[in-house]
This record gives sequence, structure tokens and C-alpha cells, in this order.
Amino acid sequence: MGLNHVRLPKVEPIKVNSLTGLVDYLKSKFDEVFFEGCMVHVVSHDCVKLVSNILGDAGREVYMTAEAFAPKFNFGQWYDVESFIIAMQSCFVQNEDSAKILRVVGNIKEEAVKQTGDDGVSQKVTAKTGIATVEEVKVPNPVVLAPYRTFREIVQPESKFVFRMQQGPRCALFEADGGAWRLDAMWRIKAYLEEELGGLEIPIIS
Repeated sequence: MGLNHVRLPKVEPIKVNSLTGLVDYLKSKFDEVFFEGCMVHVVSHDCVKLVSNILGDAGREVYMTAEAFAPKFNFGQWYDVESFIIAMQSCFVQNEDSAKILRVVGNIKEEAVKQTGDDGVSQKVTAKTGIATVEEVKVPNPVVLAPYRTFREIVQPESKFVFRMQQGPRCALFEADGGAWRLDAMWRIKAYLEEELGGLEIPIIS
């Protein structure tokens, strides 16, 4: 007859979509009886968990999960001009480079997108540059943008992107930082929680 590993009963974790929800829960001490030996684990750029220490069945209990709600932008996917403009305004923190892209895309004519150079980056497009002036305009590259990709309570990490255009016209952004922004976001989440939970003796790891 086989042996089965018996797991201890565990609570259903509370789920929130912000760091504020996690902070408010801990500060309220609503379930303080469980907090001894617990830890805040920054799992990723969009997930934080409040977990227990190791229990008698060698498992951990998850008391709360915070998962960031962020708009979806498909990097590496081609957008038509109208969809791209809407996405740039709704999915990104507006900065100098996003304004440059919007100026170019918003004034582009439906003519061939011309590529200059062989580096795969430099491009020129036919766009309006005045009330009645149309001429070739260089597409900015690389660009530094801050998409909404993590919790809104922290400053969204900026990273480099390659902005490309095709005939149609169509536009796309390609990530160019190797995913380093994820570590930056996790560091910022940890720093935010350390400041907000400074009065509570709860370890925070990332």
C-alpha cells in the first residue's frame, strides 16, 4: 500500500491588483496572527506575494498575491497608423521620444517608406513638416520609452526600443534592452515596499 504526502490545510490567498492593496492589508494587521515568520516576495515585475515560512509539510502558505494590471502592447507586431497612435498614447508614459514618434507617425503620408543605409535601423518617411510642406523626415532611432508594464505606484522603467516602419504604412516597436527593465522594475518595487512598510518587521526579497 502506497504512502501519500499529507498537505496541511491552507487559506485561500487574497488577490489584489496594486501594491497599495498589499501595503494597506499589512498595515491594517487584520490577520496579524499569521504575520509572524512571513515574507514579501517580489516574484516578478508584475507579481508580488506575501508568503509564510516553511510549514510542517515542507510547503509555504500564500496569504496575498498582488498582480499588476497593465495595458497590452504587442512589441514586434506591426500596427496600422491609427492603431499605433492610440496604443502609443494609452500604453506608454508620455516623454520626449514618444512625442517624436507621434509627430512623425501622425503626419506621415500614405507613400512608400524609404530605407536609407544598410544598418537596418536608419529610415526616412514622407511626412508633413508644415502647413503645406511635405518632405522626407528621418525616423528617430533608437528611442527610450516607458511602457506601462508594472505597478502604477512606482515609476515605470524606461528602456530602449527600435522603431520601424513599413509600406502601408505600418509601425512597430522592437525591444532592445535584453529584458533588463524587468530587474529594474523589481528593484523599484522592493524599494517602494521597504519605504511603505518601514515600521513593520517583514523581510522583503526580490
